[in-house]
Amino acid sequence: MHTGLLTFAVMKWEIGRRKGSGAQFPHFRFPTSSLENGGLPKASKVQMYNRWEFFSHILDMKSCQSFYLGLLMSLLVFPLSCRQPEVINTEIGAFNIPVDSVIRTTHLYSIPITYDVSIDCYFDLLDTLVHRYDSLVPYTLDEYLLVRANPWLIDSLVASDYYTQMERGNFVYDQLAYIILHKGDSLLVPDTLEAQQIRSRQANTIIDVNIPEYKLSIIEEDTIRYTFLVRVGRNERKYLKMAGREVSLKTTPGEGEIIRVEENPSFINPSDGKYYKVTRRDDGKVTKMPRIPWIEPELNGHRYGHLIHPTTNPETLGKAYSNGCVGVAEGAAWRIYYYAPVGTKVVFRYDLMVVNEQGDTLRLKDIYR
Repeated sequence: MHTGLLTFAVMKWEIGRRKGSGAQFPHFRFPTSSLENGGLPKASKVQMYNRWEFFSHILDMKSCQSFYLGLLMSLLVFPLSCRQPEVINTEIGAFNIPVDSVIRTTHLYSIPITYDVSIDCYFDLLDTLVHRYDSLVPYTLDEYLLVRANPWLIDSLVASDYYTQMERGNFVYDQLAYIILHKGDSLLVPDTLEAQQIRSRQANTIIDVNIPEYKLSIIEEDTIRYTFLVRVGRNERKYLKMAGREVSLKTTPGEGEIIRVEENPSFINPSDGKYYKVTRRDDGKVTKMPRIPWIEPELNGHRYGHLIHPTTNPETLGKAYSNGCVGVAEGAAWRIYYYAPVGTKVVFRYDLMVVNEQGDTLRLKDIYR
């Protein structure tokens, strides 16, 4: 939000898409032991889930309601798309994809997308594909592996940034309606070697934030892959209704890991506790709040509430501006999300001496002095 109205996510874990231990997914519920290493269980582990339980959870879903109603009417065992498909093969097909159209390539499979998919239905599609193909590959497939094997998809998500679209002459009022996958696109399912390579890179990734430098870096196998400008907490104390007390707004240094991801956050002004669904952009235009995942790190064994999340006002980046969270541009938030699954190492540091691109050593302003 704009000046004086800072964002806060309410983590809705009751049926949300938790990526950590004891996770619950919108289509199925699994025991903690079946979700080791951020993976998803094989098909054989979900046979116990009876049809009535499945339908009762589907009725609780709020997104893509017309699709789920269509599924109930057709009495399918698994949801396959965000709209009622005309032809579905329940053995392997996903997203209205007949078996014969799924192509084996040097990757294990190439899955054609047969119609446009909006961001509103994007995560439902990924959940469906992961559950469908996990039983067909010799490793544990998850959303991160699938998307990292299709880097063009991350680029497309990055390009959905409101300001990027405005530069292209497109005003996006409701980001949920933005088409992220088009008819004719295809997604590759990685083979075992590529999956192992992606897993290895994930295990050697660090999300590094230098607070006084206003910089977040994705470091992969000791190489800086991406760097983003961020905003950090203000150097003040303030009463927050959400906390019920006066708190320090400084972003706290420390080391830890990502412990939770929220794919569909709600937005609350922490100062007064009021929900909001729209935002005023830097150009003065009002839009709905975008659906972009928020990430929660644990630092020094504590949950300070310093979420890594997008801001709808990038003019606040490069400043001590937030209530303690690390704010990034919308496009950057998408890329960070796919490089930071649960368990990824996180470092928040406060280093005043830095080396710039020219090799010069600089002393930064001590913003918390």
